[in-house]
Amino acid sequence: MRILPTPLALAAALACCPAAADISDTIKPFVTLGSSYDNNLLRLPDNTAPGVQRSDRSTQAQGGILLDGPIGRQRLTGHAKLSRVTFDHYEQLNYNGKDAVLDWAWVLGNRFDGNIGASYQQVLTPFNDFHVDQRNLRTQRRSYANGGWRFHPSWRLRTGFNRDRFDYELAAQSLNNRKEDRVELGIDYLAASGSRVGLVARKIKGSFLNPLRIGTTFLDQNYDQDELKANINWLYSDITQVQLLAGYAKRKHDTFAERDTSGLNGRVNVTWRPRQKLRFSADAWREFAAVESTIVNNSVNKGASVNASWDISAKLQANAGVKREKRNFERLPYVYFDGDPSDTTRSTNVGLVYQPTRKIQLSATAFKDRRTGTPLAGTGSYKAKGVAVMATMQF
Repeated sequence: MRILPTPLALAAALACCPAAADISDTIKPFVTLGSSYDNNLLRLPDNTAPGVQRSDRSTQAQGGILLDGPIGRQRLTGHAKLSRVTFDHYEQLNYNGKDAVLDWAWVLGNRFDGNIGASYQQVLTPFNDFHVDQRNLRTQRRSYANGGWRFHPSWRLRTGFNRDRFDYELAAQSLNNRKEDRVELGIDYLAASGSRVGLVARKIKGSFLNPLRIGTTFLDQNYDQDELKANINWLYSDITQVQLLAGYAKRKHDTFAERDTSGLNGRVNVTWRPRQKLRFSADAWREFAAVESTIVNNSVNKGASVNASWDISAKLQANAGVKREKRNFERLPYVYFDGDPSDTTRSTNVGLVYQPTRKIQLSATAFKDRRTGTPLAGTGSYKAKGVAVMATMQF
């Protein structure tokens, strides 16, 4: 295994340079260089025939700007970056990535506030559910607007709209092209301690732009989802905080009612900081999710994760995490399968982050993934591990 030394060598050289003043207090340019190795880039199943190249190395170069500026009581934040990613063996996967986010945190008087924003991202689609050596860029566009009215010192009404759209470059994946509109209305009780207890109702409309074809039948994947959830941010103590957004959700498809599902849906997060330099975070979830496969589109995901972070010194931080997730796939009409319609993925990662100066950051990460798959969704069992090093400099 060979890791290119360029990012670390460059950052080490830059760390020796004298510190310079920021170019701007509002706009901060940055560059990032990185190199990574993956011993199963395409996430090929364990039973793949011998002779197929599994491992590959990639290099990444990024350049962009960070934006953070107040305009009176308002605030604009965001970033924009371009990246170039190249692979040693699978050169046909080389691509130019794009990523941009802009958010306006608005305030009107003393009782009204909210956010308006948009984002755009173009990256290589992960190979977890589609193991082909062809470039498949995924473009995600998001726009949103929300606002709140604090009609009482302890009570606040909220409403918002969010739209996501996903488009895939590869024709074989175009059946996953979709958009999702979400409208919500909520009310919160704001305790004097800083905790929040609320209730939120949501209406979600999912539309797939290219229906799935099964034989001579076109399967309409569109759905409506109604949710009623508790929205809690509990500041239990100075070292423990609990966030919960969970409740009842019902998903109904436009056709083939046997695919409809309902039940518990949501996520809980617990953060614990027993020491100033030591932090833990645990998550558990049960959520409806999209599947980037050519066989199935949706699943119910149940999982949990634990992450830890330790500030070894003022410049060095260590982190680690474990995650387990089980996906139960929807059974499609006219598709018969004898077996368990689910897969399970287990992941671990460890890393170090070193910041020799205020404007330079170096990181090294190692990961290991293992999945037990199912033929129903074409998600074969696989194992993968790899490492990555990154260096970032801000001007």
